[in-house]
Amino acid sequence: MDVRVDIDIPCEPSAIYPFVCDLVEYPQWMGLVHSAVLDPTTMGPTAWIVELRGKIGPFARSKRLRMQQVVTDSPHHVRFERSEDDGQQHGQWVLEVKIADLGTELVPNSSLKMTLHYGGRLFSSVVERALQDEIEMSKKRLLDLVMSA
Repeated sequence: MDVRVDIDIPCEPSAIYPFVCDLVEYPQWMGLVHSAVLDPTTMGPTAWIVELRGKIGPFARSKRLRMQQVVTDSPHHVRFERSEDDGQQHGQWVLEVKIADLGTELVPNSSLKMTLHYGGRLFSSVVERALQDEIEMSKKRLLDLVMSA
C-alpha cells in the first residue's frame, strides 16, 4: 500500500521541517500516531519507538514499530524506515517527506509531499478509507500547528 499526501503551506520550508523531521512531534498533529519516543538503545542513526493506533467503529488496533531516520536533508527531505532490532522479518514501512520551496522573496509558500509505503498485509479497503479520513484531518492540524508556531 502506498499513500501520498500533498499540502501547500504558506511559509518557508524551515517552518515546516521541525514538525516532520522528528517523530516525537507527530502525535500532536497525526491522529494515527499515538506515541513516539526516542529509542534509548539506538547506536547510530536516530530511531524511535512508534505506536500507531486506529479505531473503526467498535474495533481498535495498535501497532508498534521501530522507525529509523535514514535520510536527513534539512529543511527539504527526511526519510524514515522500519528497522526492528529483534532479528525477525517484519512488513516494510517507509515514510518519505519532501518539502519544496515554491515561494518568492515576498510571498513564502512550500509544498509538503509525504509518502507512506506499507509492505505488509494489515490493510483492507475499510482501513484504507479510515486512513484517508485521518490524513485529511491531520493535514488541517499540521497546517494550524505550523501557522501558529
